[in-house]
Amino acid sequence: MGNVFGRKSHPPSRVTEQDKAVLQLKQQRDKLRQYQKRITSQLEKERLLAKQLLTDGRKEKALLLLKKKRYQDQLLDKTENQISNLERMVQDIEFMQIEMKVIEGLKVGNDCLKSMHEIMSIEDVERILDETQESIEYQRQIDEMLAGALTQEDEDAVLAELHAITQGEDIALPEVPTEPIPEVPEAAKAEPERKAKNKPEREMLAA
Repeated sequence: MGNVFGRKSHPPSRVTEQDKAVLQLKQQRDKLRQYQKRITSQLEKERLLAKQLLTDGRKEKALLLLKKKRYQDQLLDKTENQISNLERMVQDIEFMQIEMKVIEGLKVGNDCLKSMHEIMSIEDVERILDETQESIEYQRQIDEMLAGALTQEDEDAVLAELHAITQGEDIALPEVPTEPIPEVPEAAKAEPERKAKNKPEREMLAA
């Protein structure tokens, strides 16, 4: 019972059939290369041996050895062609795997675009663009009005305030007076009115 419940579940293998095929092809290629290397070394030895036989005057034996060497040379050519075919097949499978991954990526991207289109329709996009254009136009109008109303000193103060807000600093504002504003006496209020009334009379006398 303990073995049944304590058994660990292995994750699914990521090795595909294509990976196995590529591995087998590479193993066959490597075996052919080993065979090719062994035959090449043997042929070199037989060539030296044939040369020695000719030196010793054993021409028939040397000729037979060279015929065998010629046959093995042909085998080497066939082996080279087989190796080329295996390598080409491996490349084709690996390239096909890359194409499959690209197609899967395109499929995922296409599904994502479809989902986004379902969330936001063309009407929503047009509405957002219209609202954005209206906001830009509104801001432009405000900028045009402020451009004629603010002096350069005001512009500098606004930029300084914007910089302070961006940096999270507090702006030093003028303190509000806490004392009550003194009232203007009634006599002081009436003085300008009296002067305004007497001014026309003086002008008539002067005329």
